[in-house]
Amino acid sequence: MSCILNIETSTNVCSVALSENGACIYEQEDHSGPNHGERLGTFVDEALSFADSHAIPVDAVAVSSGPGSYTGLRIGTSMAKGICYGIDVKLIAVPTLELLCVPVLLRHEEMEGNALLVPMLDARRMEVYAQVFDRALKEVRPIQADVVDENTYREYLDKGPVYFFGNGAEKCMDVINHPNAHLIKGVEPLAKNMQPLAEKRLALEQFEDVAYFVPMYLKDFVAKQAKPLL
Repeated sequence: MSCILNIETSTNVCSVALSENGACIYEQEDHSGPNHGERLGTFVDEALSFADSHAIPVDAVAVSSGPGSYTGLRIGTSMAKGICYGIDVKLIAVPTLELLCVPVLLRHEEMEGNALLVPMLDARRMEVYAQVFDRALKEVRPIQADVVDENTYREYLDKGPVYFFGNGAEKCMDVINHPNAHLIKGVEPLAKNMQPLAEKRLALEQFEDVAYFVPMYLKDFVAKQAKPLL
């Protein structure tokens, strides 16, 4: 038996969930963000209180490891590390783009056997963070920051159906414009969907070094210059 505290802060959505033995037993989400700095601590306290009140020991903390929002990932990782130190449990990293595939695979059983999945996170303008998987979640192409044009994914589209989803996908569909390109709307990285990926890593003992783990940012953070006061 295992209980995992899952933390997801890679986009504007802040979410926390407890999973135990293959099921989500507690969840909190805030879609009005980005409010991670305000909401995450409260969500975590409430989740840990729920576990304590039901005499459920937490065995590990799983955190979405990126890519995504620099600030969101930093806040989520800092919180996850603090909990790991505080209650002496293991840290698990769940890749954000892999996480995006979980609800798609669970809810779209009619998808063709040769279909490919391309989760996308918005990286401003026509750039996205993207990865390519098959239906078994085997990586076909690693994570890249793609500037999307009509040829970016043509090598995959010319061979069969490709499903695009995530908050970077919708803006790209007119540019991709291929008969094999399909858009799935409303897919977000959420803590309640981390359970299968986190439990797999727990079973395989794929833990992170709490002291040295950093998220996958893909790009260096660039601070914006403040506008002069009039």
